[in-house]
This record gives sequence, C-alpha cells and structure tokens, in this order.
Amino acid sequence: MCGCRASVSSTKQCLVNNPAPAPTKKSPLAAADMAKRISIAKQLASIKALGKGSDLEKAFATVVLVYNNSADPEGKLSKGETKSLLQTQFGAFMQGQENKPKYQEIISALDEEPESKIDFEDFMILLVSLTLMSDLLQQIKNVKTTK
Repeated sequence: MCGCRASVSSTKQCLVNNPAPAPTKKSPLAAADMAKRISIAKQLASIKALGKGSDLEKAFATVVLVYNNSADPEGKLSKGETKSLLQTQFGAFMQGQENKPKYQEIISALDEEPESKIDFEDFMILLVSLTLMSDLLQQIKNVKTTK
C-alpha cells in the first residue's frame, strides 16, 4: 500500500452510474438486504444537507455511500470485497494500470489474506493511490475548462 492517510478523489459519475456489488459471502440475511438496496442516487437525494452541496461534497458522499453499502455491520470490508468493489466501481481509473509496479503492489496486498478486513480510511487511501497513478487522471487534467 502507499502509506499515506486520507483524502479522496471526485469519482461521482463513475460511482453513481454503477451500483455497489453484492458482498462476496452470500448469507440469507445479506441476500435479503441486497434485494432492498436503494440506489446511490436516491440515497444522495435523501440527504437534505447535500441539496445545495457542491459537486465535491456530493462526490465525497457518493464514495461514503458506495463503501457503506458494501461494508459489514462493523463498517469494514474484506480485502477480497475491496478488490471487487474497486474493480467494479473504479474500473475506469484502474484500466491500463496492470503493468505498473505500484498498482501490482496494491492488488497483491488485497490478494493476501482476502478475508482480512480494512476500514473506510484504508479504502480511501487505496482509492486516492489508484487515482494518482491512473492514466485517466492526466486525461481529466487536460479537459478544457473554458471556451
């Protein structure tokens, strides 16, 4: 892992358009819970304080909701679930990174002891690390902001 502690990327569009994956372990309770899952967009809309919030605030809230929708009752994800969540919800940032040593280090760490748990802060570190090394970040930086 990268060793830093906290921050976030604005991945609202990617996260809003892709629902959170189901947990890897399917208990009857988890299966029933997934059938009742409310979309991220509806969850965001229900947060009154975000009604007039900035795009950045909504992006942060989206990341929190995506994580929480996949986390266990203690608010943690297994490393295996984390890898799956990152691949499904953050795939555009991860695409093309497979040959980079830092990417391989992060994925290897998730593959080791896939049942061990990580908390939200560690998830955010992974998210920021993957964002910073992504080829997509440079494309985003190059987007025209004026006419």
